[in-house]
Amino acid sequence: QLVQSGGGAVQTGGSLRLSCATARFTNSAYCMGWFRQAPGKEREGVASITSARATNYADSVKGRFTVSKDSAKGFLYLQMDRLKPEDTAMYFCSAEMIENSCSAKEQGAKPPTLFGAWGQGTQVTVSS
Repeated sequence: QLVQSGGGAVQTGGSLRLSCATARFTNSAYCMGWFRQAPGKEREGVASITSARATNYADSVKGRFTVSKDSAKGFLYLQMDRLKPEDTAMYFCSAEMIENSCSAKEQGAKPPTLFGAWGQGTQVTVSS
């Protein structure tokens, strides 16, 4: 239900943009966001955006990543600038219709509800 695109390999300091087609969540999701999972590390919530476009970021990406959405086109984006090797991970988009708290930290912390979904994941690799 959430289809991701983008990602790939880039050198330190480079930029990438991840896209997530949000389909039925476009105008009904209360909260959408991104989380990542690196091998051997815990899942980490990266960014979130509410239906009112309020955003929240993990400290590790604040000032470098920007979450946005285009409701007309039905997409959620994660613009990643000044990438670092520690940003290397599989990135997932997420969406929930149920109105609840919506922080970056909560993205990916629990499986999606019956009214939510996760994307299929896309790999981001940053080389030094």
